[in-house]
Amino acid sequence: MDKERIEERIRLGRSFITKLVKEEPVGDDYKSDQELKKPQPPLTKAAMTEHATALPFDFFGLAPIGDFLTIVNERKSHRVYTDESISLTQLSYLLWCTQGVKSVRGKAYATIRTVPSGGARHPFECYMAVRKVEGLKPGLYHYLPMSHEIEFLSGMEDLKSFITESLCGQSWAEKASVVFYYSCVFYRAEWRYGVVAHAPVLMDSGHVTQNLYLAATSIGLGGCAIAAVEPEIADRAFTLDGVEETVFYAMPVGTVRPSDREAENEFYAFVKKEGL
Repeated sequence: MDKERIEERIRLGRSFITKLVKEEPVGDDYKSDQELKKPQPPLTKAAMTEHATALPFDFFGLAPIGDFLTIVNERKSHRVYTDESISLTQLSYLLWCTQGVKSVRGKAYATIRTVPSGGARHPFECYMAVRKVEGLKPGLYHYLPMSHEIEFLSGMEDLKSFITESLCGQSWAEKASVVFYYSCVFYRAEWRYGVVAHAPVLMDSGHVTQNLYLAATSIGLGGCAIAAVEPEIADRAFTLDGVEETVFYAMPVGTVRPSDREAENEFYAFVKKEGL
């Protein structure tokens, strides 16, 4: 890629964030589908199977590590896991803290969740590659936030290889207890915001993973959000069309221990080596 093309890509990227694409301004006559009174898309995706498991709501026994400031200060990215199981209650807690539906606004206008979202559109679906969760068989799952359930989608002969391949070769994630994969159902946001819907979607995804970081930290687990995802591989596994809905973000979460700090530091050995 030559210098001119690099600069053009950077300019387009900045314009995407600032929504100042001057070549195609949004005129006063533009209206979103919501403004045009077109039918609203569903607030969540319907169940994909008939194999749903109710999740526990009793989180009081999880014993958070401390007050909120302690949790914030302890939060860090973890890429080294001890390859142990987490409980179903812990998984339930992580899902509730990141996508749980607290109430519905109006008859069916919006979901009010444990994370914010522009216009309360919440355009994400949460899928999981479950490796080691007590009471669950390994495989691929989908979260049903309206009923706080998970549904089993399919088993996978080589789950570790799928995790590595779907995360662009990041094999350290293979030891996570569960990997969360986030898809975007684009029209859920586009219905309200139209052609300017897409930058806020990325902002909203950060709210989700930050809550996942904090929730995991609060119960002694660790994780690391990953933008390097192979959407074609993940979409195929979760049977998504890759057009109206596609996986774009992921976060492995697993069991961690303080003694692995040196191993964690090895991921940044280049800083010392290059004198940065």
